[in-house]
Amino acid sequence: MLARNLVRITRFSRGFATHAPSTSTSLPAALHLKTGQSYFGRSFGAPRSIWGETVFSTSITSYTESMTDPSYRGQILVFTTPLIGNYGVPQNKTAVDNKDVGVVLESEKIQCSAVVVADVAEKYSHYTAVESLSSWCARNGVPGITGVDTRAITTLLRDQGTTLGRLTVGNDASLAPPRPEEYWDPTTENLVSQVSTKTPYELNPSGDVKIAVLDFGAKANILRSLVRRGAAVTVLPWNFDFNKIRDQYDGLFLSNGPGDPNHCMEAALNLRRTMQEWDKPIFGICMGHQVIGMAAGLEAYRMRFGNRGHNQPVLALSSSGSIKAGRVYVTSQNHQYALKLQDPFPAGWEPFFINCNDSSVEGIKSTPESGKKVWGVQFHPESAGGPLDTIEMFTDFLAECRAHKLHLNIPRSQPMDAAKAAPNLTHAAPQPIAAAA
Repeated sequence: MLARNLVRITRFSRGFATHAPSTSTSLPAALHLKTGQSYFGRSFGAPRSIWGETVFSTSITSYTESMTDPSYRGQILVFTTPLIGNYGVPQNKTAVDNKDVGVVLESEKIQCSAVVVADVAEKYSHYTAVESLSSWCARNGVPGITGVDTRAITTLLRDQGTTLGRLTVGNDASLAPPRPEEYWDPTTENLVSQVSTKTPYELNPSGDVKIAVLDFGAKANILRSLVRRGAAVTVLPWNFDFNKIRDQYDGLFLSNGPGDPNHCMEAALNLRRTMQEWDKPIFGICMGHQVIGMAAGLEAYRMRFGNRGHNQPVLALSSSGSIKAGRVYVTSQNHQYALKLQDPFPAGWEPFFINCNDSSVEGIKSTPESGKKVWGVQFHPESAGGPLDTIEMFTDFLAECRAHKLHLNIPRSQPMDAAKAAPNLTHAAPQPIAAAA
């Protein structure tokens, strides 16, 4: 009886794991860095070679969310966690309503150029999984390499800084490494223009407060966090001049995005006018935070290796809404650039958060004396996969928008149609974020 039960338990447990294609039959692969180092392993995913900027993430979970984050556009993503792919990949479709925005992950497809892992899982197990990491990468045309020492790669990148790289697969893996001048630098291009929506579209049009979102490469969970708190959201291209339609909205949100913020100076100049002439609440995250800073007169600079992961501690320097001065919050981050800390700060502005590890600026805000309600944070309060220490900043932002709207005695917003829109704002059917990427 005991032996029969043990057999049943063994068979039952095997039913939870699904086999993925074995890497033992995959093609050889190599990761070459511009600084001269090469690492050799086996390929998975798409059998193609790729150029990119080599970066690392310390996230332990949520590899699917990281890979679909538009902020990773043009980058070869090295995961420090040894085993990747063990819970597979979920179906990436949801409803578009007052709870969801069309996708489960952060965009419709993989956004990074390639992935580097120590050990890709050949079995995956999760109740929502529909395919393996390897098959998902193959379907999206994204190559991967496994069987390399990601600890050594991460240590190298941390010591010398982010570097350009080339992942080669198959016959290319046996070729000599590229010459330094052959490496492609994605930050020389305006990556934001590649991932931003090309046409405006709406989400939850019956919401009680109308929020415009400048899309620099918005993660879906940013839009989801606004929609689930009752906002009617209009997503606009990154360089759309919001000043043309600003009086239709109760607040402005600036999203995250990839690459060098200096490519977004057009948006910063438009925003500078908005902040000078408009007194409604404005909130920015990541790239949006940097654009707010540049509009305020701060300088954005490139960090040595940036901050990417779910474990970055930040110290609040002042209180605002749910944020309390003197408290340390654990945050999720993904950025290569930051705002330069300067003394004195531009008039009407003050530092909001500081990074506890490297003392970089993690947030700025308008001062009470300025009469404005503007906040920017470098981290991601909405982080899918956590931590959610600062998630209530979305609640704080919308509360300010509602309070301002109530103060002005504006009637409850109605669904916007094409006839009510500004001439250059065409009505588009709801669509998943980064569909144009």
